[in-house]
Amino acid sequence: MTMEMLAPQMTSASPEIFLLAATCAVLVIDLFLSERNRVVTYLLAQLSLLGTLLFTLATTAGEPEVHFSGTFVRDAMGDVLKVFVYVITVGVLAYSRDYLQQRGLLKGEYLVLALFGSLGMMVLISAGSFVTVYLGLELMSLAIYAMVAFDRDSPVASEAAMKYFVLGAIASGMLLYGMSMLYGVTGSLSLVEIRAHIAEHGADNLVLAFGLVFVVVGVAFKLGAVPFHMWIPDVYHGAPVAVTMYVGAAPKIAAFAMAMRMLADGLQGLQPDWQQMLIILSVLSLAIGNVVAIAQTNIKRLLAYSTISHVGFLLLGILAGTSRGYASAMFYTLTYTVMAVGAFGVVVLLSRAGFEAERLDDYKGLNERSPWFAFIMLILMFSLAGVPPTVGFYAKLWVLESVVGIGATWLAVVAVAFSIIGAFYYLRIVKLMYFDRPEETAPLGASLDTRVLLSTNGLAVLALGLFPGGLMTVCTVALG
Repeated sequence: MTMEMLAPQMTSASPEIFLLAATCAVLVIDLFLSERNRVVTYLLAQLSLLGTLLFTLATTAGEPEVHFSGTFVRDAMGDVLKVFVYVITVGVLAYSRDYLQQRGLLKGEYLVLALFGSLGMMVLISAGSFVTVYLGLELMSLAIYAMVAFDRDSPVASEAAMKYFVLGAIASGMLLYGMSMLYGVTGSLSLVEIRAHIAEHGADNLVLAFGLVFVVVGVAFKLGAVPFHMWIPDVYHGAPVAVTMYVGAAPKIAAFAMAMRMLADGLQGLQPDWQQMLIILSVLSLAIGNVVAIAQTNIKRLLAYSTISHVGFLLLGILAGTSRGYASAMFYTLTYTVMAVGAFGVVVLLSRAGFEAERLDDYKGLNERSPWFAFIMLILMFSLAGVPPTVGFYAKLWVLESVVGIGATWLAVVAVAFSIIGAFYYLRIVKLMYFDRPEETAPLGASLDTRVLLSTNGLAVLALGLFPGGLMTVCTVALG
């Protein structure tokens, strides 16, 4: 391959190349730093993500580009999703710094694993073949497995990591099995060629149907849809809050991209089949997520089941199978990650060395302790519940609109019914903050940058709700 042919490909993949080089540099530099200078590693990690953001913006392509023999796709959807991955990861690391430092867990390994996880998400977002899908998925997953078990003195974290690893390995195996079936029928690993083969030869093939089932299982596991949700409550509960925040936000963007690349792009010819599967997954996720969350007394487990219910809404947009449905699902994914990071940010804010603010009772009387951050939490809870004028309302509205647009009005009614049920446990937190007496009277000990970031996070949710059209336009344009 000549340099003239290689140059455009390297330019297109320059964000991934830069982040890989920067992560390796951070790993080596950290070896020569003492514990007192660990903040240098933190700053280098943040600079790595900001540098990757600049590379992404500087090399944005007007038209979709396919490189490296069809394995790598660079398009507008991928660029928007990657930008949000960077922003969310920067926010997670900023929230996590004080929390980890107080517990002696601010290690270079945590930061390097977060960067490698982000790199895996980038590869998955730009996947153009089954090879790249699996490469990005495993790079992301292996980093997260290690992050969940990062607190080696916590038996709960170790147990959660083991469960996640075992279930993740099973899901990866099923995904590979489905890929092998699709490869056997189509003779290709390229998503573009698989789509062309199905369009030419038709979808009436039993092996294709079985392969699709296993692929949907793999996608559903990474999203955390019922009945493949078993890992989410345990991982959210067992991992340190800083890790839970990471697991609950940015990987959802990568999982959405995985669903879009594999189902909407590669297996579009099988849409009637995977649409029926997603309907079942969506209804089950909405039902189990919202109903079981009501019984939770631990806020991390409550937010875990909340995540499952939101995955149900996300799947509604994808199963619509229209450009409006895909755009609404993308909008839902991006706004949900902003809301989730903010909610866990409040948990970090209330926690301190020797005290984890994980019980719902820990939020009693927060308005008396800090009216401003009680207001921020109120905005976040209202948004997760879908109360106007927050962005969560428009995210749900546009997904429901896309479902009604394909004639599945009954599905929209089911989603609304379970959303009303789900509003109960969000409003319960608001009730505890504003109408109960505080059990904790200690002042909030978070640093100034955490307070500023959390305030910005909450106000961004409100601002996106007041002016949602801009981000929705970006999602619509990105999806062509």
